[in-house]
Amino acid sequence: MAPEAAARPTRAELRLAAREQSRAQRRGAAKAATRTALLRVALPSVAALGVAAAAAVSVQGQTDQQHAEAAGRAPRSAPDSPDGATARQAATQALAGGDQTQASRGDTRQPLAGTQPTDAPGAQPTATPTAQPTVEPAKPKVVMPVARHGLGELFGEAGTHWANRHTGIDFPVDGGSEVYAVADGTIRTQWNPFYGYMSILKMDDGTEAWFCHLRAYKVRKGPVKQGDVIAFVGSSGNSTGPHLHFEIRPQGSGPVDPLPWLLANGLDPR
Repeated sequence: MAPEAAARPTRAELRLAAREQSRAQRRGAAKAATRTALLRVALPSVAALGVAAAAAVSVQGQTDQQHAEAAGRAPRSAPDSPDGATARQAATQALAGGDQTQASRGDTRQPLAGTQPTDAPGAQPTATPTAQPTVEPAKPKVVMPVARHGLGELFGEAGTHWANRHTGIDFPVDGGSEVYAVADGTIRTQWNPFYGYMSILKMDDGTEAWFCHLRAYKVRKGPVKQGDVIAFVGSSGNSTGPHLHFEIRPQGSGPVDPLPWLLANGLDPR
């Protein structure tokens, strides 16, 4: 038995199929147009970004070059130098073509002006100024035997208190006043019925200073320094009241006038 012939589509079905096919074609065309538009927008954007980056690098390089020229680290170049234009064009082309290599600034930073250079091998090191030593004031050769100035009896005066003449000078100071070593030297002490308690200072040149009519000793013997307290004023021996009898006796000589000796050493006890 022969199969039945396929039913032929009606006009309505043909029109419906035509409309569906037309819709599918329009959707495909729209998608293709969208992709084309996106590509047209994206490609110029990438190129613009590359050109902008190249321009930024070029501007940075020019700025660094200007700073280097201002600081004297690099020679000045002409603003429109062909080499500079070629370098900028090559950087622009490299970035626009997708080259990921970063452009170099083209110069190594030099040490800033004013920094201390390292001495070259064999060079003499820079001399460092040395501080000048402090000059101390000159030490006086001698000091006063007592603190208070003023003299009583002078050298060579005659009187009933002395067998011949007065052999020193007298300082009329209060009992208990301090007596000072007039110079560096060595002290020894002794008793004398005329001088009473006395201290004898022998100096380095052999000169002796006699301090007489003392009340008490502070240093009985040994080395002393100029200005050390060695004894205290009294009225012992042949004395009429508290005072210091002071004599100077050069080595191998008898007593001399202490006043010129003190004046010669810059002291005026009067």
